[in-house]
Amino acid sequence: MSLKPSACVIMMLADAVLFNKFSFICVCRGFASSSSRNREDSWFKSLFVRKVDPRKDAHSNLLTKNEESNLYKIQFHNVKPECLDAYNKLCEDVLPSIHADKYYPCELVGTWNTWYGEQDQAVHLWRYRGGYPALTEVMNKLRQNKEFTAYRMERGKMLLSRRNQLLLEFSFWNEPVPREGPNIYELRSYQLRPGTMIEWGNYWARAIQYRQRNREAVGGFFSQIGDLYMVHHLWAYKDLLSREETRNAVWQQEGWHEVVYYTVPLIQRMDSRIMIPTKASPLK
Repeated sequence: MSLKPSACVIMMLADAVLFNKFSFICVCRGFASSSSRNREDSWFKSLFVRKVDPRKDAHSNLLTKNEESNLYKIQFHNVKPECLDAYNKLCEDVLPSIHADKYYPCELVGTWNTWYGEQDQAVHLWRYRGGYPALTEVMNKLRQNKEFTAYRMERGKMLLSRRNQLLLEFSFWNEPVPREGPNIYELRSYQLRPGTMIEWGNYWARAIQYRQRNREAVGGFFSQIGDLYMVHHLWAYKDLLSREETRNAVWQQEGWHEVVYYTVPLIQRMDSRIMIPTKASPLK
């Protein structure tokens, strides 16, 4: 009779041990599951949250020539095909006078018609020495210029559309200066992925040395207002054959292929225009 309670007690103790073991396993699994969820949450959040190193200067100040503070404006005018000759004549009568007049703190760098690329298009590049204050001063003075007002009204009758951008020049490119001709010009425009401008500048600061041997490098710019993360490279060649030979020769220089390899992934879209200088252009 005395053994039966002991057996019952033993069975109850065994059940208790099994229950506690099961509870312990569940608790451990709960902790493990919670820890796993926390790790998953942390990993998931890391996809969207990036640690950003603090910056003490804007990208534009790191890439451009701060001491000169030149601001550029590039204009793209799409002209009615039947009006292109009249448009060029109108520009030849007005734009050089603004360029030569010291009353206006601006310079006409170049003016072209697109030969290959978007047809019946005029491209003008202006430089404002003194940056945004110079741009504002020129705009205010031109509003009082009756000849320029008449020019704009007549020009408006000839255009299908127009757009512009404000640009800064890369510090490692030459400043565009008047050039003897005859030359053709290539404007290569790159739409970069947002956030890659510094990376682009770092590669091209080294790459520009490969493109100076034939003096083909005219100017390099990046946008500040208008289409953002836009880069424009302006090149000069004697003709299309010279362009082909110059571009092929650069591939023989050690290091050029690395520049192409690392900069191509930064580009969203690119465009090339072959342009012919007009009579009014300082870049001949």
